[in-house]
Amino acid sequence: MPRWREYGYRFCLAVAFFSRLPIPASIPFSAERLNRASAFFSLVGTLIGVLVAMATLVFALWLPADIAVLLGMLFSLRLTGAFHEDGLADMADGLGGGLDAERKLIIMKDSRLGTYGAVTLFGGLLLKWALLSHIVQQGLPLLMLALIVMHSWSRAVAGSLIADTPYVRDTQSKSKPLAERQAWQDTVLLLLSGLFIVLLGCSWLMAGLLILGSMVIRWSLRRYLLAQLGGFTGDCLGACQQLIELLGYLLFVALLHAGMVPEARWLEVWF
Repeated sequence: MPRWREYGYRFCLAVAFFSRLPIPASIPFSAERLNRASAFFSLVGTLIGVLVAMATLVFALWLPADIAVLLGMLFSLRLTGAFHEDGLADMADGLGGGLDAERKLIIMKDSRLGTYGAVTLFGGLLLKWALLSHIVQQGLPLLMLALIVMHSWSRAVAGSLIADTPYVRDTQSKSKPLAERQAWQDTVLLLLSGLFIVLLGCSWLMAGLLILGSMVIRWSLRRYLLAQLGGFTGDCLGACQQLIELLGYLLFVALLHAGMVPEARWLEVWF
């Protein structure tokens, strides 16, 4: 089989796993192919970021900017099935309510939403809306750039946890084929594809702060998960994605507030 076709299969499986977008029914499935699909998390994020940015742009043509941002967020939740937000809420419930690793994992697997999860989910969505509403005041192109960059980069960082962190969920989890292991080639492709989008769209200062901040969050979260659970679950990957995405929007707003330009110089003509 040609290598490009195999890569196409893996990309399609990643799209199907992390979004509600349809893929051809003829795409062959195997646990091994799904595992290797982790290399394409960032590219899936780029695709989702582009779709969310375009939807927000359409909404903004007819509605006030802050309402367009909110509708764009709702479109994103529909597009992904709130996959990562669910992980953030579940991790907050488990780590906040469990007394030991076993109990934490049981709570995280429970489909019911607890107080810790509800507060964390609501706070995260509210913060995201506030940050994006501020970014859009600087122009729709900057908002679209922020959405594309952070949907891509956040998935690259979250997916990289698979490479060096043990997986602790039971065998019934749907994330197990993805999370068991990650070949070094897949980790390199994952990070390079996310890094490419960051360097393409962001100023050197913004890119440097984003990469440094992301590595600090990744390192801190990994240590915390090892101490609390002995490793990670699929919910933890979703939580990591949400934290990195919020970090990016915070940095965009912080640089704008300081009078600095977060986008790459070659993009300044847009603004």
